[in-house]
Amino acid sequence: MRVEAATLVGRIGQSVERRDAALDNPAPSDSQKLRDGIRVTLSEQGRAASEAARKNSDIEESNLPDAIKDLLKRIRELKAQLAERQAELRAVMTDGSLDDEARQVKADALRTEIASLSSALSGANAQLIKQMREQNLTSEQMQSIATLSA
Repeated sequence: MRVEAATLVGRIGQSVERRDAALDNPAPSDSQKLRDGIRVTLSEQGRAASEAARKNSDIEESNLPDAIKDLLKRIRELKAQLAERQAELRAVMTDGSLDDEARQVKADALRTEIASLSSALSGANAQLIKQMREQNLTSEQMQSIATLSA
């Protein structure tokens, strides 16, 4: 195999010139282009999950057992859902655009949901009390539970 020295030297020279030009006028790297071109958008579900994580950060940062942390988060979630359904019920009851029958049907459905959520909240509170009795909690932890569940 025969390689011409002039061709080889010419190619090396071109490589050196390209490198020098790149050093003088650095172009954005491929990774920089990619990084600048990436845009992340969260779905509504992703935003809700992110909000929930921020909302429960005080529970996560507490020095409570995991079972109690989970119950506190569940209680908080149930309270929020209950408040939301109660607000919906108030809105339905004052909605002048609905006829009496439609208002009654919507109100009954919301009352059923409210009853179900209230029952779930009572159950979660009972589980929390049971866990508190079973765990050997310090008075600081007990106070923390009272603060976080309020």
